[in-house]
Amino acid sequence: MKYVVLLGDGMADLPIPALQGKTPLQAASTPNMDLLAKQGRCGLARTVPDGFPPGSDVANLSVMGYLPQKYYTGRAPLEAAAMGVHLDNGDIAFRCNFVTVEDGIMSDYSAGHITSEEGRALIEALKPLMPEQRLYAGVSYRNLLVLKAGARAVCTPPHDISDQVIDGHLPRGQDADLLIELMQAARPVLAKHPVNLKRIAEGKKPANMIWLWGQGPRPAMPTFQELYGLKGAMISAVDLLRGIGKYAGLEVIEVPGATGNIDTNYEGKVEAALLALKTLDFVYLHVEAPDEAGHEGKMDEKIKAIELFDQRVVGPVIEGLRRQSEDWRVLLMPDHATPIAIKTHSRDPVPFAMMGKGIEADESSGFSEEEAKRGGFGLVEATKLVGMMAK
Repeated sequence: MKYVVLLGDGMADLPIPALQGKTPLQAASTPNMDLLAKQGRCGLARTVPDGFPPGSDVANLSVMGYLPQKYYTGRAPLEAAAMGVHLDNGDIAFRCNFVTVEDGIMSDYSAGHITSEEGRALIEALKPLMPEQRLYAGVSYRNLLVLKAGARAVCTPPHDISDQVIDGHLPRGQDADLLIELMQAARPVLAKHPVNLKRIAEGKKPANMIWLWGQGPRPAMPTFQELYGLKGAMISAVDLLRGIGKYAGLEVIEVPGATGNIDTNYEGKVEAALLALKTLDFVYLHVEAPDEAGHEGKMDEKIKAIELFDQRVVGPVIEGLRRQSEDWRVLLMPDHATPIAIKTHSRDPVPFAMMGKGIEADESSGFSEEEAKRGGFGLVEATKLVGMMAK
């Protein structure tokens, strides 16, 4: 039996008046997801346990079957693993976003989706400011800072405060002074850097501030094979998912042209997934684009991202599985909702559908938040889903 998780990050949403009360999932043309739901069995999954922030880190750990209550230490240490950054005892990893702050307002949590090449140049310029720290360039706006202190500060994700005044959302509590000092020290260097001067001249958002958040120490997790007896692979453009994959002992497959946005290499991801299944039991295929559109509050782009996921990932994966000789099962879902109305994640349960050998179909007529409420699985804790699929 082969097992595949197809995860459209942040696909779920709330009803939108401009869509006549439909969600983007309902408004989008998704024939492949609808067919999967009709031929499979649906339900709602609770991906964020009580007391945890509704982040992709917590939600994807849950979908993978790892109890956040037991294994979650923070987002940044997972991303450190993907970047090949070793954390010693006492090290605290921080996510270090490039952001755009205008008139004291968080106008863009991604600095206009700055390119990785531009980001590397900015990180190199900031390193002399932080000789006692370890600073690493990542993908686009997503970078990493490693400190020996800072875990006791309370930090806010920048995508939670889009279009809001940043005062009141800066790090607070013990260790906060050091973090704020680093964030403020970076501003004059970034303001005069040629990368930002060029971006401004081209009408783009400058990366005029760093934002520290998501901190934590190195986690200790069993491998996915130890949990389920399955050898698998992780396919994603973002360091968070690749880091989860590394800690889970999965083969982390790098796909050229995978960007973490709507222009990603969908076909390359599908090809890599189907090839991996020739020798492995399990593939987790993650697409980030719907979440990015949700954070930007772009309804039409979120609908487009969902449709591209349906047309260029879900359909081709199912077609490819049907051409193979082995039996298979597919789990389709988002990790969390990213409602257009709030531009950040919510705690709402998300729809899921499971299809394949031995999965008894229910009466679902399509894949959406509303249809999932009537699904045969009912409301399920996400940490049980892979176990349900693999039993």
